[in-house]
Amino acid sequence: MDALIHHLENQQELTPREVEVAANLLLDITVSDAKKEHLLGALAHKGETPAEIAGFVEVFLAHAVPTHIGLLDLDGPTLDVCGTGGDQLDLFNVSTTAMFIAAAAGAVVVKHGNRGITSQSGGADVLEALGIRIDLPVDGFRRCLEKAGIGFMFAPIYHPAFKAIASVRKTLAARGVRTLFNLIGPLLNPAMPQCQLVGVPARDLCPVFAEILQRLGRDSAWVVYGTTGDGRSVDEVSLMGSTRICKSGAYQDIQDEEVRPRDFGLSHAEVASLRGGDPKTNAAILEAILSGSDTGAKRDMVLMNAGAALACAGLADTMGDGIELSREIITSGAAFERLQLLRKAAR
Repeated sequence: MDALIHHLENQQELTPREVEVAANLLLDITVSDAKKEHLLGALAHKGETPAEIAGFVEVFLAHAVPTHIGLLDLDGPTLDVCGTGGDQLDLFNVSTTAMFIAAAAGAVVVKHGNRGITSQSGGADVLEALGIRIDLPVDGFRRCLEKAGIGFMFAPIYHPAFKAIASVRKTLAARGVRTLFNLIGPLLNPAMPQCQLVGVPARDLCPVFAEILQRLGRDSAWVVYGTTGDGRSVDEVSLMGSTRICKSGAYQDIQDEEVRPRDFGLSHAEVASLRGGDPKTNAAILEAILSGSDTGAKRDMVLMNAGAALACAGLADTMGDGIELSREIITSGAAFERLQLLRKAAR
């Protein structure tokens, strides 16, 4: 551990073997918290490279509970839609709403998430408020995929080895120290989806995450960074300003583009019109959008993100086509039906 810390303090990038050793030491209950704090702090101060982040994620995933979804006879591409959190805007649960539309369009949604840390309502919180059991073991998760085309993996259940680092993360967070673990949540999906739409809270993370997801073997990955009219960050495709999208995949170089709501015939919205609240409030918003009773700015925000997800998964040729398909799916009632199917399956 001391040698690794020394390398980091000298601004040296860790080799793949050193990353493997460092990751396993972080998960070793016999290593002191002080050493782990020192390592994570030195890594953050140096700045994590895409190769280092991908290497840590690969080791952590090797310690995760396996899902074995490859043994299931599933139709459609596997897909995760999520953000890193941390944009501090208190929006409703956009990506969780969008996942029901994606499932209705033919994706197999393997959602990995947790309770809210930087917001009132994380993905797990809103699903629980909808009457969906979030702490299902692997057999329950697989049943949901087969019955509803959507399954939720509650992060603490699927990453038991992270208990060895929990107190360290808490201590560093209290000091205001950003670490590797503030970045990698969306990368730790144990199901290793073929396709992934990830929202990040900083513009310069777009190409970084696109490269990482490429290294992790995603067939298609879209990394998005949105903005508000006054320049604040949004870890979703934004209805409030422009969005940078970096696309990568197994067979393509990273592509970089910028989109705006008007590109798709949608109207700009203010942050206040997209704010959510506690899990119960956000659950009501989600149901209103999927049932078709909310046709305002919140629905349009979901359409943009669902449209991007469908294009990322190859279920629509373009994001614009994905938005139109998403609108049709809501109107038909198919998205709301997916919510009902998941409620029945996740018991």
